[in-house]
Amino acid sequence: MTRIFVSLAVLATATAFASPAAAEPDPIAAATGEAAGGDAELVVTASRSGDAVPADQLGASVTVLDAATLDQRQTRIVSDVLRDVPALAVSRTGAVGGTTQVRIRGSEGNHVLVLIDGIEVSDPYQGEYDFGTLIADEAARVEVLRGQQSALYGSDAIGGVIQYLTLSGAEAPGVSLRAEGGSFGTFSGGARVAGVAGNLDYALSSSTYLTDGTPTARGGSRDIGAKSVGATGKLSWSPTDTLKVTGVGRYSYTDADSNDTALSGPQFGTIVDTPGARSTVEAHYGLIRAELALADGRWTNALSGQFADTTRRALADDALSFGNKGRRYKGSFESAFRFGTDSIRHRLTAAVDVEREEFQTLSAAPSEFVFTGRRHTDNVGFVGQYDVVVDDALAIGGSVRRDENNRFDDTTTYRAQASYRFATGTRVRGAYGTGVKNPGYFDLFGYSDGRYIGNPNLKPEKSKGWEAGVEQAFGGDRATIGATYFDSRLTNEIFTTYPAPDFVATPGNRNTRSTQHGVEVFATAQPIPQLRFDLAYTYLKAREDGGVEIRRPNHIGSVNMTAFSRDESASATLTVRYNGRQQDDAYTDPSYVPVRVSLQEYVLVNLNAAYKLTPRLSVFGRVENLFDERYEEVFSYVGQGRGAYAGVKAAF
Repeated sequence: MTRIFVSLAVLATATAFASPAAAEPDPIAAATGEAAGGDAELVVTASRSGDAVPADQLGASVTVLDAATLDQRQTRIVSDVLRDVPALAVSRTGAVGGTTQVRIRGSEGNHVLVLIDGIEVSDPYQGEYDFGTLIADEAARVEVLRGQQSALYGSDAIGGVIQYLTLSGAEAPGVSLRAEGGSFGTFSGGARVAGVAGNLDYALSSSTYLTDGTPTARGGSRDIGAKSVGATGKLSWSPTDTLKVTGVGRYSYTDADSNDTALSGPQFGTIVDTPGARSTVEAHYGLIRAELALADGRWTNALSGQFADTTRRALADDALSFGNKGRRYKGSFESAFRFGTDSIRHRLTAAVDVEREEFQTLSAAPSEFVFTGRRHTDNVGFVGQYDVVVDDALAIGGSVRRDENNRFDDTTTYRAQASYRFATGTRVRGAYGTGVKNPGYFDLFGYSDGRYIGNPNLKPEKSKGWEAGVEQAFGGDRATIGATYFDSRLTNEIFTTYPAPDFVATPGNRNTRSTQHGVEVFATAQPIPQLRFDLAYTYLKAREDGGVEIRRPNHIGSVNMTAFSRDESASATLTVRYNGRQQDDAYTDPSYVPVRVSLQEYVLVNLNAAYKLTPRLSVFGRVENLFDERYEEVFSYVGQGRGAYAGVKAAF
């Protein structure tokens, strides 16, 4: 399988750079944001100023998956397209709707800060965001900023930041409707209404994904289905040229079947069919932001408030087994001042974040060991950021943050980065930063009778790391290749211990360092308007306490090849995603002490096509897992087999 992936990667790259670069402007939008030059993608996640920063002025590694990319790859589950981003490892518990973790550069899933339209959406109780609940909207983009970003965002941003953005009415106006069906009793649909009316920009969207699913237990017969819905409303009102008020509301609901782990018999420690078992995740998010521009737009001040409310329930025959609630309330003030000349531009930014996280355990059978009241953690963060750009070639930036917490020691994090682009199309860049991750509620106070006890004395995890990269653009930026080396160190890592004589699991802080280093490589090219190639590959070596870290393959890669007809009425995309061999923990020993196992490498191939019947009506179809690869991303959870889907889309 490795040979298959490597051969396709070599073929794609060779074809891209062997083809002559056309001189005429590119009529097709760039599909990914590892861009350079004047057409560089704009990234809003990289600054607290609210400014969109060109990707080629960042020392940090960044990837942008724009709306055209998500559409061309017929993305329905957002975590699927994240597999095409360098250094991202995705782990899903079997079927669509199952718990899904994303790791960046070997960090943990809870070391990744996730934003949706500027809202911090990680589950405060779980301490991380479950990507299994995120289905794709009709017009959206994804920004992935890699490396330690706690100096901007505080706790969680050790591996990096992922932001999912729905497009505004000005960016994608009109009405769009989509419906499709296919294998495993699957139906997916989406609707969007957006536009600009006077000084009001509006965008309303909704999407749904329903499937009967497939078995996830080895040798099992019970289909694990899911029902997911999502809805977003985004309004921006500009009553004057200097004042803008934005409101965002989002709702997400997932009801997914599940299987449990066998606690007896020959299948002990593996997933088995569990009729009646399912889980629900319901989340409400909101944000309101007012921005005032002064001094001819050079000085902006923004005041915002946001909340996230997530409720999880595990059910057995519709009765509650256990669950939890997590809430986050956050207020921020950001002030940015811009000054300088056309050739030297400065930006100073200051920000204050005031945040409260609340936690509550839901229990079917409360006992003296399970606290079902509410606890909370308060945090105040102070941010300073400075950026300078010289002649649109040299960009230097730095940021520092001080977090004062009522539960943990106060922490200072910082970051510095630089980028320089030569006239030859070569760009060199580098960054150094520190990060912090506070323990989650379950780590501190979680309890599972006879199997797990939380540890309220845990310390925050701390990280520091650096990266250095080089990129080269060819043919007027029609092709770009790049490579980045990264190196990180994590201290106070939270891990699970099994102390004798009872071997009841409890978390603790390691007194040794965990290390992650590796190389990211990407290539993107559009030698002619009718053909595009995107390639990503990552080599990662992640070690903890002398051993290999789980669910972090040494090799990850993807190739996407899209062909368009001359009149752009038809297109086809081939996607090949490779996931190398990786380690995982299996609880197959009755002591519940994990046994290390190896999960086989796998290659997933998707093929899709779309055709415009009229300028407003299109039909499309795709096959996922074309060669019916059998694979496991998490020990004993069987991945989904080959599926075919077709649908229709209308735009007005």
